[in-house]
Amino acid sequence: MSFDVDQIRGDFPILQTAVNGQPIAYLDSAATSQKPQQVLDRVDQYWREENANVHRGVHILSQRATKAYEGSREKVRQFLGAESLKEIIFTKGCTEAINLVAAVLPLTKDDVVLISTMEHHSNIVPWQMTGAKIKPIPVTDEGEIDLGAYTQLLKGNPVKVVAIVHISNSLGTINPIKEMTRMAHDAGALVLVDGAQAGPHLEIDVQNLDADFYTLSCHKIYAPTGVGVLYGKEKLLNELPPYQGGGDMIRTVAIESSTYADLPAKYEAGTPNIGGVVGLGAAIDYLASQDRKQLQNYEDELTKHATEELLKIEGVSIKGNVANKASVISFLMADAHPHDIGTILDGEGVGIRTGHHCCMPLMTRFKIPATARASFAFYNTHAEVERLIEGVKKVKGMFA
Repeated sequence: MSFDVDQIRGDFPILQTAVNGQPIAYLDSAATSQKPQQVLDRVDQYWREENANVHRGVHILSQRATKAYEGSREKVRQFLGAESLKEIIFTKGCTEAINLVAAVLPLTKDDVVLISTMEHHSNIVPWQMTGAKIKPIPVTDEGEIDLGAYTQLLKGNPVKVVAIVHISNSLGTINPIKEMTRMAHDAGALVLVDGAQAGPHLEIDVQNLDADFYTLSCHKIYAPTGVGVLYGKEKLLNELPPYQGGGDMIRTVAIESSTYADLPAKYEAGTPNIGGVVGLGAAIDYLASQDRKQLQNYEDELTKHATEELLKIEGVSIKGNVANKASVISFLMADAHPHDIGTILDGEGVGIRTGHHCCMPLMTRFKIPATARASFAFYNTHAEVERLIEGVKKVKGMFA
Protein backbone atom coordinates (compact mmCIF):
# COMPACT_ATOMS: atom_id res chain seq x y z
CA MET A 1 0.00 0.00 0.00
CA SER A 2 1.49 3.34 -1.07
CA PHE A 3 1.71 6.18 1.42
CA ASP A 4 -0.73 9.02 0.65
CA VAL A 5 0.40 12.05 2.61
CA ASP A 6 -2.37 14.22 1.16
CA GLN A 7 -4.97 11.86 2.57
CA ILE A 8 -3.20 11.90 5.94
CA ARG A 9 -3.08 15.71 5.95
CA GLY A 10 -6.81 15.78 5.37
CA ASP A 11 -7.20 14.22 8.84
CA PHE A 12 -5.49 17.20 10.53
CA PRO A 13 -7.64 20.34 10.27
CA ILE A 14 -5.06 22.70 11.77
CA LEU A 15 -2.72 22.11 8.84
CA GLN A 16 -5.07 24.26 6.77
CA THR A 17 -4.15 27.26 8.94
CA ALA A 18 -2.77 30.16 6.90
CA VAL A 19 0.29 32.09 8.07
CA ASN A 20 1.17 35.19 6.11
CA GLY A 21 -0.99 34.05 3.25
CA GLN A 22 0.24 30.47 2.97
CA PRO A 23 -0.51 27.18 4.75
CA ILE A 24 1.57 26.68 7.84
CA ALA A 25 4.51 24.30 7.59
CA TYR A 26 4.39 22.89 11.12
CA LEU A 27 7.83 21.45 11.87
CA ASP A 28 7.56 21.31 15.66
CA SER A 29 6.00 17.94 16.38
CA ALA A 30 8.73 17.02 18.87
CA ALA A 31 7.23 19.70 21.12
CA THR A 32 3.65 18.63 20.52
CA SER A 33 1.89 16.82 17.71
CA GLN A 34 -1.20 18.04 15.93
CA LYS A 35 -4.45 16.11 16.46
CA PRO A 36 -6.41 14.24 13.81
CA GLN A 37 -10.12 14.87 13.33
CA GLN A 38 -10.85 11.42 14.73
CA VAL A 39 -9.37 12.43 18.09
CA LEU A 40 -11.10 15.81 18.09
CA ASP A 41 -14.44 14.15 17.35
CA ARG A 42 -14.00 11.50 20.05
CA VAL A 43 -13.13 14.06 22.72
CA ASP A 44 -16.09 16.20 21.67
CA GLN A 45 -18.35 13.16 21.87
CA TYR A 46 -17.14 12.44 25.40
CA TRP A 47 -17.94 15.95 26.64
CA ARG A 48 -21.29 16.05 24.87
CA GLU A 49 -22.56 12.52 25.57
CA GLU A 50 -20.56 10.75 28.29
CA ASN A 51 -19.23 13.32 30.75
CA ALA A 52 -19.30 11.98 34.31
CA ASN A 53 -16.79 10.94 36.93
CA VAL A 54 -15.36 7.46 36.50
CA HIS A 55 -15.54 4.43 38.79
CA ARG A 56 -18.16 3.61 41.42
CA GLY A 57 -20.99 5.51 39.74
CA VAL A 58 -24.06 3.37 39.07
CA HIS A 59 -25.78 5.77 36.69
CA ILE A 60 -25.48 5.40 32.94
CA LEU A 61 -23.18 8.37 32.24
CA SER A 62 -20.66 7.20 34.83
CA GLN A 63 -20.78 3.72 33.38
CA ARG A 64 -20.15 5.09 29.88
CA ALA A 65 -17.29 7.30 31.05
CA THR A 66 -15.70 4.44 32.98
CA LYS A 67 -15.98 2.09 30.01
CA ALA A 68 -14.29 4.64 27.74
CA TYR A 69 -11.58 5.47 30.29
CA GLU A 70 -10.72 1.85 31.04
CA GLY A 71 -11.00 1.00 27.35
CA SER A 72 -8.15 3.43 26.72
CA ARG A 73 -6.07 1.64 29.34
CA GLU A 74 -6.38 -1.60 27.38
CA LYS A 75 -5.38 0.23 24.19
CA VAL A 76 -2.28 1.60 25.93
CA ARG A 77 -1.43 -1.88 27.22
CA GLN A 78 -1.48 -3.17 23.66
CA PHE A 79 0.41 -0.11 22.35
CA LEU A 80 3.26 -0.76 24.79
CA GLY A 81 3.09 -4.54 24.74
CA ALA A 82 2.60 -4.68 28.51
CA GLU A 83 1.53 -7.92 30.13
CA SER A 84 -1.16 -6.57 32.45
CA LEU A 85 -3.58 -3.66 32.75
CA LYS A 86 -2.27 -3.27 36.31
CA GLU A 87 1.01 -2.04 34.82
CA ILE A 88 -0.58 0.95 33.06
CA ILE A 89 -0.87 4.10 35.19
CA PHE A 90 -2.40 7.30 33.82
CA THR A 91 -0.64 10.52 34.81
CA LYS A 92 -0.89 14.11 33.66
CA GLY A 93 2.23 13.75 31.55
CA CYS A 94 5.61 12.13 31.07
CA THR A 95 7.06 14.57 33.59
CA GLU A 96 4.66 13.49 36.33
CA ALA A 97 5.33 9.83 35.52
CA ILE A 98 9.07 10.32 36.09
CA ASN A 99 8.42 12.35 39.26
CA LEU A 100 6.18 9.55 40.52
CA VAL A 101 8.90 6.94 40.19
CA ALA A 102 11.60 9.20 41.65
CA ALA A 103 9.35 9.98 44.63
CA VAL A 104 8.38 6.42 45.55
CA LEU A 105 11.73 4.68 45.10
CA PRO A 106 13.59 4.40 48.43
CA LEU A 107 16.73 6.30 47.42
CA THR A 108 19.28 7.66 49.87
CA LYS A 109 22.15 10.15 49.63
CA ASP A 110 24.56 7.23 49.19
CA ASP A 111 22.72 5.79 46.18
CA VAL A 112 23.75 6.65 42.63
CA VAL A 113 21.40 7.49 39.76
CA LEU A 114 22.90 7.45 36.27
CA ILE A 115 21.41 9.81 33.69
CA SER A 116 22.80 10.72 30.31
CA THR A 117 23.99 14.17 29.33
CA MET A 118 21.29 14.28 26.64
CA GLU A 119 18.37 14.01 29.09
CA HIS A 120 15.41 16.37 29.09
CA HIS A 121 15.15 18.38 32.31
CA SER A 122 12.17 16.25 33.33
CA ASN A 123 14.53 13.27 33.60
CA ILE A 124 17.13 15.22 35.57
CA VAL A 125 15.45 17.45 38.15
CA PRO A 126 13.19 14.78 39.76
CA TRP A 127 16.27 12.64 40.48
CA GLN A 128 18.12 15.62 41.95
CA MET A 129 15.17 16.14 44.29
CA THR A 130 15.61 12.63 45.75
CA GLY A 131 18.93 13.61 47.31
CA ALA A 132 20.72 10.72 45.61
CA LYS A 133 24.05 11.19 43.83
CA ILE A 134 23.54 12.01 40.16
CA LYS A 135 26.26 10.91 37.76
CA PRO A 136 26.16 11.71 34.03
CA ILE A 137 26.72 9.21 31.23
CA PRO A 138 28.83 11.07 28.64
CA VAL A 139 27.69 11.77 25.10
CA THR A 140 30.08 11.57 22.15
CA ASP A 141 30.76 14.43 19.75
CA GLU A 142 28.44 12.72 17.26
CA GLY A 143 25.60 12.63 19.79
CA GLU A 144 25.59 9.02 20.98
CA ILE A 145 25.78 7.50 24.46
CA ASP A 146 29.37 6.58 25.34
CA LEU A 147 28.77 2.91 26.15
CA GLY A 148 32.35 2.42 27.33
CA ALA A 149 31.94 5.15 29.91
CA TYR A 150 28.52 3.73 30.83
CA THR A 151 30.12 0.34 31.50
CA GLN A 152 32.69 1.89 33.83
CA LEU A 153 30.07 3.92 35.69
CA LEU A 154 28.06 0.76 36.35
CA LYS A 155 31.15 -1.05 37.62
CA GLY A 156 32.49 1.70 39.82
CA ASN A 157 29.39 2.98 41.64
CA PRO A 158 26.51 1.70 43.83
CA VAL A 159 24.03 2.39 41.02
CA LYS A 160 20.39 2.00 42.01
CA VAL A 161 18.71 3.56 38.97
CA VAL A 162 19.57 4.22 35.34
CA ALA A 163 17.23 6.86 33.89
CA ILE A 164 17.67 7.16 30.14
CA VAL A 165 15.82 8.73 27.23
CA HIS A 166 14.76 6.40 24.40
CA ILE A 167 14.98 9.11 21.73
CA SER A 168 16.69 12.44 22.37
CA ASN A 169 14.30 15.34 21.89
CA SER A 170 17.21 17.56 20.89
CA LEU A 171 19.47 15.28 18.83
CA GLY A 172 17.02 12.66 17.58
CA THR A 173 19.42 9.92 18.69
CA ILE A 174 17.76 6.53 19.27
CA ASN A 175 19.53 4.98 22.24
CA PRO A 176 20.24 1.21 22.54
CA ILE A 177 17.74 0.77 25.36
CA LYS A 178 17.60 -3.03 25.38
CA GLU A 179 21.38 -3.32 25.65
CA MET A 180 21.64 -0.58 28.28
CA THR A 181 18.84 -2.17 30.31
CA ARG A 182 20.57 -5.57 30.27
CA MET A 183 23.81 -3.97 31.44
CA ALA A 184 22.03 -2.09 34.22
CA HIS A 185 20.20 -5.19 35.44
CA ASP A 186 23.47 -7.14 35.47
CA ALA A 187 24.79 -4.43 37.81
CA GLY A 188 21.71 -4.68 40.03
CA ALA A 189 20.14 -1.37 38.97
CA LEU A 190 16.57 -0.51 38.01
CA VAL A 191 15.90 1.19 34.68
CA LEU A 192 13.47 3.99 33.82
CA VAL A 193 13.09 4.93 30.16
CA ASP A 194 11.76 8.33 29.08
CA GLY A 195 9.73 7.37 26.02
CA ALA A 196 8.30 10.83 25.27
CA GLN A 197 9.84 11.02 21.80
CA ALA A 198 9.76 7.29 21.07
CA GLY A 199 5.98 6.97 21.33
CA PRO A 200 5.17 8.76 18.06
CA HIS A 201 7.97 7.16 16.03
CA LEU A 202 8.72 3.61 17.19
CA GLU A 203 6.76 0.45 17.81
CA ILE A 204 7.42 -0.20 21.50
CA ASP A 205 7.51 -3.56 23.28
CA VAL A 206 8.23 -3.01 26.97
CA GLN A 207 8.55 -6.71 27.67
CA ASN A 208 11.21 -7.04 25.00
CA LEU A 209 13.06 -3.93 26.23
CA ASP A 210 12.74 -5.25 29.82
CA ALA A 211 12.89 -1.75 31.35
CA ASP A 212 11.37 -1.58 34.82
CA PHE A 213 9.55 1.67 34.07
CA TYR A 214 8.62 3.33 30.77
CA THR A 215 6.87 6.66 30.29
CA LEU A 216 4.79 8.22 27.50
CA SER A 217 3.98 11.84 26.71
CA CYS A 218 0.61 11.44 25.05
CA HIS A 219 0.29 14.88 23.45
CA LYS A 220 3.22 13.84 21.28
CA ILE A 221 1.31 10.79 19.98
CA TYR A 222 -1.57 12.81 18.55
CA ALA A 223 -3.61 12.83 21.79
CA PRO A 224 -4.66 15.80 23.96
CA THR A 225 -2.31 17.55 26.37
CA GLY A 226 -2.45 16.82 30.07
CA VAL A 227 -2.19 13.03 29.72
CA GLY A 228 0.78 10.74 30.28
CA VAL A 229 1.42 7.09 30.96
CA LEU A 230 3.65 5.28 33.38
CA TYR A 231 4.31 1.63 32.66
CA GLY A 232 5.83 -0.24 35.59
CA LYS A 233 6.44 -3.91 36.19
CA GLU A 234 3.58 -5.18 38.32
CA LYS A 235 5.80 -6.66 41.03
CA LEU A 236 7.63 -3.37 41.52
CA LEU A 237 4.48 -1.25 41.58
CA ASN A 238 2.94 -3.58 44.15
CA GLU A 239 6.00 -3.26 46.41
CA LEU A 240 6.37 0.53 46.19
CA PRO A 241 4.27 3.01 48.23
CA PRO A 242 1.59 5.29 46.73
CA TYR A 243 2.58 8.63 45.22
CA GLN A 244 -0.40 10.77 46.21
CA GLY A 245 -3.29 10.25 48.61
CA GLY A 246 -6.96 10.93 48.03
CA GLY A 247 -10.01 9.49 46.38
CA ASP A 248 -9.91 6.42 44.17
CA MET A 249 -6.52 5.19 45.43
CA ILE A 250 -7.90 3.84 48.73
CA ARG A 251 -9.53 0.63 49.90
CA THR A 252 -10.53 1.83 53.39
CA VAL A 253 -10.12 5.12 55.24
CA ALA A 254 -10.31 5.79 58.96
CA ILE A 255 -9.10 8.77 60.94
CA GLU A 256 -6.21 6.72 62.27
CA SER A 257 -5.05 5.02 59.06
CA SER A 258 -5.96 3.95 55.54
CA THR A 259 -5.44 0.97 53.27
CA TYR A 260 -4.75 1.30 49.58
CA ALA A 261 -6.45 0.09 46.45
CA ASP A 262 -4.97 -2.48 44.12
CA LEU A 263 -3.15 -1.49 40.94
CA PRO A 264 -3.62 0.58 38.90
CA ALA A 265 -5.93 2.68 41.13
CA LYS A 266 -3.20 2.81 43.80
CA TYR A 267 -1.37 5.41 41.70
CA GLU A 268 -4.35 7.35 40.33
CA ALA A 269 -5.53 9.57 43.17
CA GLY A 270 -8.32 12.04 42.43
CA THR A 271 -10.39 12.71 39.36
CA PRO A 272 -8.26 12.06 36.27
CA ASN A 273 -8.23 13.84 32.91
CA ILE A 274 -11.01 11.61 31.63
CA GLY A 275 -11.60 13.41 28.35
CA GLY A 276 -7.87 13.43 27.63
CA VAL A 277 -7.55 9.72 28.32
CA VAL A 278 -10.52 9.01 26.03
CA GLY A 279 -8.77 11.11 23.38
CA LEU A 280 -5.60 9.05 23.92
CA GLY A 281 -7.56 5.91 23.12
CA ALA A 282 -8.75 7.49 19.88
CA ALA A 283 -5.18 8.53 19.01
CA ILE A 284 -3.97 4.96 19.50
CA ASP A 285 -6.83 3.75 17.30
CA TYR A 286 -5.73 6.23 14.65
CA LEU A 287 -2.13 5.02 14.75
CA ALA A 288 -3.31 1.39 14.71
CA SER A 289 -5.17 2.11 11.46
CA GLN A 290 -1.85 3.04 9.82
CA ASP A 291 1.16 0.99 8.80
CA ARG A 292 3.56 2.14 11.54
CA LYS A 293 6.65 0.95 9.69
CA GLN A 294 5.54 2.83 6.59
CA LEU A 295 5.05 5.99 8.66
CA GLN A 296 8.53 5.61 10.15
CA ASN A 297 10.11 5.10 6.75
CA TYR A 298 8.38 8.20 5.40
CA GLU A 299 9.55 10.30 8.36
CA ASP A 300 13.08 9.00 7.77
CA GLU A 301 12.84 10.14 4.14
CA LEU A 302 11.85 13.64 5.24
CA THR A 303 14.72 13.75 7.74
CA LYS A 304 17.25 12.59 5.15
CA HIS A 305 15.97 15.14 2.63
CA ALA A 306 16.19 18.02 5.12
CA THR A 307 19.60 16.94 6.40
CA GLU A 308 21.14 16.71 2.93
CA GLU A 309 19.77 20.08 1.83
CA LEU A 310 20.67 21.91 5.05
CA LEU A 311 24.27 20.72 4.87
CA LYS A 312 24.55 22.13 1.35
CA ILE A 313 24.12 25.62 2.82
CA GLU A 314 27.46 27.18 3.77
CA GLY A 315 27.73 27.85 7.49
CA VAL A 316 25.04 25.37 8.57
CA SER A 317 25.96 22.55 10.94
CA ILE A 318 23.88 19.83 12.59
CA LYS A 319 24.14 18.52 16.14
CA GLY A 320 23.35 14.82 16.28
CA ASN A 321 25.08 13.19 13.31
CA VAL A 322 24.24 9.58 14.00
CA ALA A 323 22.93 6.79 11.80
CA ASN A 324 20.19 5.63 14.16
CA LYS A 325 18.02 8.68 14.74
CA ALA A 326 14.42 9.83 14.60
CA SER A 327 12.98 12.77 12.68
CA VAL A 328 14.61 15.59 14.65
CA ILE A 329 17.23 17.96 13.25
CA SER A 330 18.97 20.47 15.50
CA PHE A 331 21.05 22.89 13.48
CA LEU A 332 23.17 26.02 13.80
CA MET A 333 24.11 28.81 11.42
CA ALA A 334 27.45 30.53 11.61
CA ASP A 335 26.07 34.07 11.37
CA ALA A 336 22.58 33.87 12.91
CA HIS A 337 21.32 33.13 16.41
CA PRO A 338 18.73 30.31 16.59
CA HIS A 339 16.06 32.74 17.84
CA ASP A 340 16.60 34.93 14.76
CA ILE A 341 16.35 31.85 12.54
CA GLY A 342 13.05 30.88 14.13
CA THR A 343 11.61 34.38 13.88
CA ILE A 344 12.47 34.77 10.19
CA LEU A 345 11.17 31.30 9.35
CA ASP A 346 7.92 32.10 11.14
CA GLY A 347 7.51 35.04 8.78
CA GLU A 348 7.67 32.50 5.96
CA GLY A 349 4.98 30.35 7.58
CA VAL A 350 7.49 27.73 8.77
CA GLY A 351 7.18 26.80 12.44
CA ILE A 352 10.27 25.39 14.16
CA ARG A 353 11.50 25.36 17.78
CA THR A 354 14.50 27.36 19.01
CA GLY A 355 16.31 27.37 22.34
CA HIS A 356 17.91 24.78 24.61
CA HIS A 357 14.92 22.40 24.28
CA CYS A 358 14.98 21.69 28.04
CA CYS A 359 18.42 20.14 27.55
CA MET A 360 20.76 22.68 29.14
CA PRO A 361 23.43 20.11 30.16
CA LEU A 362 23.57 18.93 26.54
CA MET A 363 24.01 22.51 25.31
CA THR A 364 26.81 22.93 27.85
CA ARG A 365 28.40 19.71 26.57
CA PHE A 366 28.51 21.12 23.03
CA LYS A 367 29.44 24.64 24.23
CA ILE A 368 26.46 26.27 22.56
CA PRO A 369 23.56 28.31 23.99
CA ALA A 370 20.80 26.90 21.78
CA THR A 371 19.90 25.33 18.44
CA ALA A 372 17.20 25.68 15.85
CA ARG A 373 15.20 22.44 15.72
CA ALA A 374 12.99 21.13 12.94
CA SER A 375 11.02 18.00 13.79
CA PHE A 376 8.87 16.02 11.39
CA ALA A 377 5.75 13.88 11.61
CA PHE A 378 4.10 11.75 8.95
CA TYR A 379 1.75 14.62 8.07
CA ASN A 380 4.66 16.75 6.82
CA THR A 381 5.69 16.88 3.18
CA HIS A 382 8.81 17.17 1.08
CA ALA A 383 7.44 20.52 -0.14
CA GLU A 384 7.50 21.73 3.47
CA VAL A 385 11.11 20.59 3.73
CA GLU A 386 11.86 22.75 0.68
CA ARG A 387 10.14 25.71 2.36
CA LEU A 388 12.39 25.17 5.39
CA ILE A 389 15.47 25.17 3.17
CA GLU A 390 14.39 28.31 1.31
CA GLY A 391 13.74 30.00 4.64
CA VAL A 392 17.20 29.11 5.95
CA LYS A 393 18.72 30.46 2.74
CA LYS A 394 16.83 33.70 3.32
CA VAL A 395 18.27 33.89 6.84
CA LYS A 396 21.75 33.38 5.44
CA GLY A 397 21.19 36.14 2.92
CA MET A 398 20.10 38.55 5.66
CA PHE A 399 22.96 37.80 8.08
CA ALA A 400 25.89 36.90 5.86
